[in-house]
Amino acid sequence: MNDARRSELLSLYRDGLLQNVVPYWLRHAVDRQYGGIMTAVNRDGSLLDTDKGVWQQGRFAWLMGKLYNQVERREEWLQQAEQTIQFIERHCFDSADGRMWFHVTREGAPIRKRRYAFSESFAAIAFAQYAKATGSDEYATKARALFHRFIQHNLNPQGVTPKFTDVRPTRGIGFPMITINTAQELRESIGLEEANEWIDRSIDAIRTYHVKEKLECVMETVGLEGEVLNHFDGRTLNPGHAIEAAWFVMQEGEYRGDASLVQLGCRILDWMWKRGWDEEYGGLLYFVDLYGLPVQEYWHDMKFWWPQNETIIATLMAYQLTGDEKYAAMHQQIHDWAYRHFPDPEHGEWYGYLHRDGRISTPLKGNLWKGPFHLPRMQLICWKLLDRGASAADRQAALGQVAT
Repeated sequence: MNDARRSELLSLYRDGLLQNVVPYWLRHAVDRQYGGIMTAVNRDGSLLDTDKGVWQQGRFAWLMGKLYNQVERREEWLQQAEQTIQFIERHCFDSADGRMWFHVTREGAPIRKRRYAFSESFAAIAFAQYAKATGSDEYATKARALFHRFIQHNLNPQGVTPKFTDVRPTRGIGFPMITINTAQELRESIGLEEANEWIDRSIDAIRTYHVKEKLECVMETVGLEGEVLNHFDGRTLNPGHAIEAAWFVMQEGEYRGDASLVQLGCRILDWMWKRGWDEEYGGLLYFVDLYGLPVQEYWHDMKFWWPQNETIIATLMAYQLTGDEKYAAMHQQIHDWAYRHFPDPEHGEWYGYLHRDGRISTPLKGNLWKGPFHLPRMQLICWKLLDRGASAADRQAALGQVAT
């Protein structure tokens, strides 16, 4: 990671974000008739479906607010955050119980609600960034309320039919890891008072129940006491998910000046890289079995966009925080593989789904799950990580060059 490589990467992430990915979604996804965004787009940005995923509404509004707050106070970004938040408030809450929908029509009519409450977590970070951008105490209060609803529903679900019986109760890593990042976001944007408490509880849950030192892995799903469940679901590891949690933990370690948290994040990264990296074709596999046995899910060996994004962040962050050249080499591996296979040089953005060998599985750029979040978040975070050593004049000159 010499100066030339650092400069090359910084430009690639920054310019890719501001000149490619963000313009792609602003051009093709924004619904100027009903508000919000439609993310089911084909390779060229043409619509495949007008339905709207509620996760993507919150994530897009968050991105627009984050760019406005961290990059440049562009009125277009603030307006897009505002119009998307207005769509969320008008259409994405169930008036019967106050919970959020997962899937709505273009006009906002409800289609589906999930048992979990991740829609609330993404809306919370969106409202918080908007509150920071506008100085609105009202939206800061709404962001806090959404965070509390997200927490309470996941701890004690109300009004939902359980997916499984109580014969084999489990706990998953998704709730604590998303709690960490949501609390981090709200701490940064609106000064969430109880952020550290929830981050501590969530890191402790991951370390206590999911981190397996002897097995050198992080379990996606375990029994209530953290026991390994020797069944398909219990043995299935999701390396990208664990690596995403790894950089959340590293980020917290840096914020607090706590080397033990940085070390924990790096250890998770090391273990799950070893399990998830495809030695034959490159890139990060989607699912692997704890014991190397066959995995039940038929898409287990595909290369999805988001695990590559999260691993690019984690490896760069590990290098920045430790100076260990091992992580620079890992970062180059995952970066080079992903940038060789996922970007579409003709129409922009990234494909979402590749076969194991890197061939395109489907040319679509978005759906209910893929939208303007993992990729632009990666570009923004990596740009800012690499930008720390640049002078204020250099940063201003680079931003001016991008804007023109």
